[in-house]
Amino acid sequence: MSTLPGRRLILAAFLVFLMLPIYWLLNMSLKTNNEIVTGLTLWPHQPTLANYTKIFTDASWYSGYINSLTYVAINTAISITLALPAAYAFSRFRFLGDKHLFFWLLSNRMAPPAVFALPFFNLYSAVGLFDTPWAVALAHCLFNVPLAIWILEGFMSGVPREIDETAFLDGYSFPHFFARIFLPLIASGVGVSAFFCFMFSWVELLLARTLTTVNAKPIAATMTRTVSAAGMDWGLLAAAGVLTLVPGALVIWFVRNYIARGFALGRV
Repeated sequence: MSTLPGRRLILAAFLVFLMLPIYWLLNMSLKTNNEIVTGLTLWPHQPTLANYTKIFTDASWYSGYINSLTYVAINTAISITLALPAAYAFSRFRFLGDKHLFFWLLSNRMAPPAVFALPFFNLYSAVGLFDTPWAVALAHCLFNVPLAIWILEGFMSGVPREIDETAFLDGYSFPHFFARIFLPLIASGVGVSAFFCFMFSWVELLLARTLTTVNAKPIAATMTRTVSAAGMDWGLLAAAGVLTLVPGALVIWFVRNYIARGFALGRV
């Protein structure tokens, strides 16, 4: 297996193993529910787009995608905006308790979301944020902001301090220096951080379900509607699953170059 054909065989087997669940999900989404439950077929014998049509025409379905994309986009923007100055402070300055504060931020990422579900529920119900995209977006900041700070601090520490000093000697104000000089140097870190913030917020379910009911209900919660007294609507559930893969695939496509450099450099 050390020869080139052997390596190709191993790689091909790995790719088949990796893509099989995705193919099977797509396969099921193009079948009728009757065909799915009556037997095993490797491809749809009577392909249908009825499952996708239902999702795109039923407001209770497509609104779930809109809600999920809304709070994920808000969370990603807030997380990166807050993490940039915090990461710069950790990478450039030393102050009392900085290492303890840095560890405490990371400990929030280690804690399970269930720990914070009840406090967030009580708080947002009291201030009127319950069942809004902002409720989920702000709750996800609890674990995405520390993650973004951790990643960005690694990238910023790799930028020589002399660049900061030279820019200030040349008369740059800090906002001008940060936006025009420093930010392009850590663009890979920003791209990687945004990717992870997006993905972690997109796949998180517990807080998203706890903090929403109707108006901001995410697609993952909407997918539970396929269960009824008549059984599970497997085709519709598979079509919804395929569509949940699309946003993540698009994000990976747009930040693919940043991710490649990010895995080679920062704390990833």
